[in-house]
Amino acid sequence: MKKVFRIITVSMVISVLALSLAACGTGNTDKSENRTGVGNDSGSYGGDTGKVIEIGIVQIVEHPSLNTIREAFIERLAEKGYVDGENIRIDYQNAQNEQTNLNTICQKFKADKKDLVVAIATPSAMAAAGALTDTPVLFSACTDPVGSGLVKSLDKPGGNVTGTSDAVSAKKIMELAMRITPGIKTIGALYNSSESNSISVVNELKEYASENGLEVIEATVTNTSEVQQAAQSLASKVDAIFSPIDNTVAAAMPIVSQVAQTAKVPVYVGADSMVADGGLATYGINYVELGRETADMAIEIINGKNPGEMPVRMMSEVEIYVNKKTAEAIGITLPEDVLNEAVQVFE
Repeated sequence: MKKVFRIITVSMVISVLALSLAACGTGNTDKSENRTGVGNDSGSYGGDTGKVIEIGIVQIVEHPSLNTIREAFIERLAEKGYVDGENIRIDYQNAQNEQTNLNTICQKFKADKKDLVVAIATPSAMAAAGALTDTPVLFSACTDPVGSGLVKSLDKPGGNVTGTSDAVSAKKIMELAMRITPGIKTIGALYNSSESNSISVVNELKEYASENGLEVIEATVTNTSEVQQAAQSLASKVDAIFSPIDNTVAAAMPIVSQVAQTAKVPVYVGADSMVADGGLATYGINYVELGRETADMAIEIINGKNPGEMPVRMMSEVEIYVNKKTAEAIGITLPEDVLNEAVQVFE
């Protein structure tokens, strides 16, 4: 972030100021709502400043992928010398998949004048960006940050928001699906219609289907209580179910898995945690690495970098994750080449 330095040439004033600061100590926690940076005059925290950095973390809901990001984020910060309870203070809040909770949390972070707010998943990021216009907002696991209106572009986000994306390719996942279960003609799209991150991936799925003569049948939900019925409605109509990195579906993934296994229908998903919870397979990213990348960006912001000038980081490497136990439950033999390429096989 840009910092403004004023050079006072009168040596007497400098001397008096230095003595005054020494007498007062380093515990000044005053924060201006109109600040343009979170660092001190040297551009970094820690050392002899004694300043504790206040970091708010808001997460839309708890499920393995998002939890992994948060845990890896905190662990990476500690590796780099930013330890919760020492030179930073982390305030973690879970919105329980409720938009009103997200808004309340972000308004509280604003009132508390956090130095940095980390928003995990697109709904969290949108709430934080809307509420906090003078505080650096760092998002993680936002599939389509441009389409969601969080940033102007991936290279030049602008404003006070940037972060990491967990974008995956619906095309690559479906190509994997065709390797495992060839002959798919109808695909059920299971997702939350209010999650913009899910909509963008489903639109890509529809493009793939159109190009390959497939039919997409949609079943949308607005909360986790609707997931079981939606999954059941699809299971009787389709050859396979597809769910993107959808926070609502991910939180209810064990239920989806149970429904699909009863119907002997494969479920292809957008995240490794959803495979661990019973999905058949994905071509996805490593969420530990995503959390660590987010932490590295947080440190840059703490040290004074302007988030609006920091390109959004995309995970370039995607890997195969498969669930062998699920395959056996639905009567599918996973191809040997897929097993050999998989970085993780859940059993």
